Amino acid sequence: MPQPPSLTPEQRAENLAKAARVRRERAELKDKLKMGLVTLPDLLDQAGSDDVVGKMKLVAVLESLPGVGKVKARRTMEEIGISETRRMKGVGAQQRAKLLEAFPPRS
Repeated sequence: MPQPPSLTPEQRAENLAKAARVRRERAELKDKLKMGLVTLPDLLDQAGSDDVVGKMKLVAVLESLPGVGKVKARRTMEEIGISETRRMKGVGAQQRAKLLEAFPPRS
């Protein structure tokens, strides 16, 4: 079994701080999505260029939509044919179109 890379204490502290910052940013994005300040199409557009958005799991994003819970998010993904492990950056054009049809942006 391969060993993890040996890091200096400074590198380790820097990586831990970066991981905490990214987790905080993802939580803020999900909160904004829940409050309606950000829409699903916005996040799908950002996924290709923003690593924070691109590495978010699609199921977590869908669960953050207003009125969508765990069951509805997973059922919709299954109906569309999207794996539960899919991340935002990996959503294809056809999958994106079907997602936007299933979860239209609210005005």
